[in-house]
Amino acid sequence: MKVELVTSLKRQATKILSELHDSKEPVLITEHGKPSAYLVDVEDYEFMQNRLALLEGIARGERAVTEGKVTAHSDAKDKMSKWLK
Repeated sequence: MKVELVTSLKRQATKILSELHDSKEPVLITEHGKPSAYLVDVEDYEFMQNRLALLEGIARGERAVTEGKVTAHSDAKDKMSKWLK
């Protein structure tokens, strides 16, 4: 992973962004020697957000099963058929 100082980002934003788009490799921005932020390509960010939403949905489903909040297949099928009309 590429690491850049925040001052380098200020001075060379166009160059750093161009390299980011070409390599698709995230850039860690540091401030006073400490990690401050990541620069990521827009497509990669959107992909990560979609994946996170999917994983959160799976986690909600697993939690519902654990808590016993389940519906019989036939009941679920009846409810869904009403929505699909």
